[in-house]
Amino acid sequence: MEQSRATDHPRGTREAPPAAPAPVPADRLRFAMPPRHDSVEDERRYRKERLAGALRLFGRQGFEDGVSGHITARDPEFGDCFWVNPFGMPFGHIRVSDLVLVNADGQVVEGAHHVNQAAFTVHSQVHAARPDVVAVVHCHSVHGRALASLADLLDPLTQESCAFYEDHALYDRYSGVAVDAGEGRRIAEALGSGKALVLRNHGLLTVGGSVDAAAWWFLSMERSCQVQLAARAAGRPVPIDHRQAVATREQLGGDLVAWINYQPLWQQVSRREPDLFD
Repeated sequence: MEQSRATDHPRGTREAPPAAPAPVPADRLRFAMPPRHDSVEDERRYRKERLAGALRLFGRQGFEDGVSGHITARDPEFGDCFWVNPFGMPFGHIRVSDLVLVNADGQVVEGAHHVNQAAFTVHSQVHAARPDVVAVVHCHSVHGRALASLADLLDPLTQESCAFYEDHALYDRYSGVAVDAGEGRRIAEALGSGKALVLRNHGLLTVGGSVDAAAWWFLSMERSCQVQLAARAAGRPVPIDHRQAVATREQLGGDLVAWINYQPLWQQVSRREPDLFD
């Protein structure tokens, strides 16, 4: 009989498993956070890039409806001036160089295009009432308009909709296209200190301390409207109770969380469509 080789392990013993790899130190892991800017010029460029990217993303989502829809971003130096998409230009074509700077009266102070005066009337009043707000979003999305036609608010049906719990409102009137400052002021008053507004028979409006946050709130609110409408059509939705809804909002309802949630979308559009930076 052949003898066991010297390298064989004694009967009944097993080779010890290899040691697990050492954890990577936490300070070497990447985690995106809102950047700090060394100059007002850098911050202006950053906001304009995020604005152009958000508009392109909204074009992909089908939020464009003819010439309706605006996203505005406050200029970091001139607090009563705002960058906005040009009137009549497709969202999916907008570049940084296409953006228009307008003053609080909607007059173009930089750029080569007109702006939608009716839409900007609302935005300017929201910006005036909310100095904490950097960006305002209003587009004519399908599910947002459907919920608005019911003159209804979002219920706390999902984790995502809890972010809006007791932090959005209903503007319960419709008086046609908003063309005067008085209508804009009433909309701003209805928004109050919240992050979002359902405009009856019209659609959704969201705000944020950054372009990314305001854009994310609109995207999330539109999806929450879709879920709520689908759940009601299918049966009787079971809402999350008040205590848990408030707790979830405190976890997920801040602008920093919105900014973080938005980053995968920003990475997609900025890598796939680098001409937006032109």
